[in-house]
Amino acid sequence: MKVRVLGSAAGGGFPQWNCACDGCATARRTGAHRTQDSVAVTGDGTAWYLINASPDIRAQVLATGELAPGPGPRDTPIRGVLLTTAELDHTAGLLSLRESGRITLYATTTVLAALPFVPILRACTDLRTFELPTNRPLVLDGGLTVRAAVVGGKVPRHADPGAGDEWVCALRITDRTGRAFVYATCLPEWTDAFDDLLDGAGAALLDGTFLTDDEPARRAGLCRTPRQMGHLPITDAIAALERHRGTRVLFGHLNNTNPLAIAGTPGPAEAAYDGQSIQW
Repeated sequence: MKVRVLGSAAGGGFPQWNCACDGCATARRTGAHRTQDSVAVTGDGTAWYLINASPDIRAQVLATGELAPGPGPRDTPIRGVLLTTAELDHTAGLLSLRESGRITLYATTTVLAALPFVPILRACTDLRTFELPTNRPLVLDGGLTVRAAVVGGKVPRHADPGAGDEWVCALRITDRTGRAFVYATCLPEWTDAFDDLLDGAGAALLDGTFLTDDEPARRAGLCRTPRQMGHLPITDAIAALERHRGTRVLFGHLNNTNPLAIAGTPGPAEAAYDGQSIQW
């Protein structure tokens, strides 16, 4: 299995275009830029799947050699997109994929019902949507198997809360050899079910939106805590990770308030970066 981090920032990217906070100002000065959270994964080096499609997906694909088109004029190694939420920072990039002859999309029925882009995409391309099951494995090309687990119920601002209850998922992706990778960049709490999903995985990309519980208030003057915004702080996750010492863990979806978003900043955890190949 190969896993490539396409983007490592939270919604809005880093620096955010309309933000002059200390973190964004430092990023502009130092060039420590990050695009929005998305990942590509393959089991055979030929068939690739995107985990989420950020608004930056065009630039991310162009920057990733393994995702280059060919050998035919419109051939692409991208076989499909797995959505873990209906948030715009994870789905708006679907519009940039509209030139494809076909888009194969996997998401829970809740997320699929909440996507505002479906009618547009159907008019532009052969859009095929499939349920991302949370009660059985999903087999993909290239020898990959996906197991999804619902980990949160945060409803996007544009969505109808009554659309369902499978809003936020974590994914465990396994290849033919049994090697497993877990993706959970929107994780509001650490549950026994998530513990089971992570158990035995070789690598994981987890929620790194906020470093500490007081970060939103201290660095941005916000009233809501990370958990109220659907994100477990890194410092709280670290304690739970003592049970998974055999797993290489990186943190993505870094918010502009998170000091780890500045490349090279020392801290208690490893921050993922754009273009990174996750090895284990």
